[in-house]
Amino acid sequence: MSIGVVVFPGSNCDRDVQWATQGCLGLSTRYLWHESRDLSGLDAVVLPGGFSYGDYLRCGAIARFAPVLESLVDFVDQGGRVLGICNGFQVLTEMGLLPGVLTRNRGLHFLCQTVDLTVASSRTSWFRGFDKGDVLTLPIAHGEGRYQCSEETLRRLEDEDSIALRYSQNPNGSVADIAGVTNSAGNVLGLMPHPERACDPLLGGIDGQIILKALLG
Repeated sequence: MSIGVVVFPGSNCDRDVQWATQGCLGLSTRYLWHESRDLSGLDAVVLPGGFSYGDYLRCGAIARFAPVLESLVDFVDQGGRVLGICNGFQVLTEMGLLPGVLTRNRGLHFLCQTVDLTVASSRTSWFRGFDKGDVLTLPIAHGEGRYQCSEETLRRLEDEDSIALRYSQNPNGSVADIAGVTNSAGNVLGLMPHPERACDPLLGGIDGQIILKALLG
């Protein structure tokens, strides 16, 4: 079983993810350079946080055209599991693999803090063993993490039970307190909090392990 972590110019959490998945959890992990198209042998792919291509246009707007992500579309269609963290979540929405958009935080300030999150759906295996209402604690670090979507999209997310996580106390103004969503098939998860930064009891707790372990189903 193997995990791939995409590396864009400007990524700054790719090594954090590899440290968490391989160093803490013992999951075989390899880096995927943004110009590569080879996803062979992988069971899951992580799009990490950071500032892909400098986020010079809009977060994730340039990264969506990376060659590796052309292969990712087929990977998802074939049932491959994909986790987008922070900037990775932004990239997934830019690609259309997840609905909605991430915009500037309410108040226009960068937020770096620990937040409580409520499990809003246990439909998918990302949160297997959890019940709705269970609470996880993870760190956030973003300036453009305010999730927004149309009323129609919000109704669809609710009808499909695709809202994965909600903020217990909304820090950024996201609609309906949304912190993470899945696609309708359930194999793609995007979230603004950083699970890779909560995998060591001495460095912020271990609630992030729950999500990263689910990369392998």
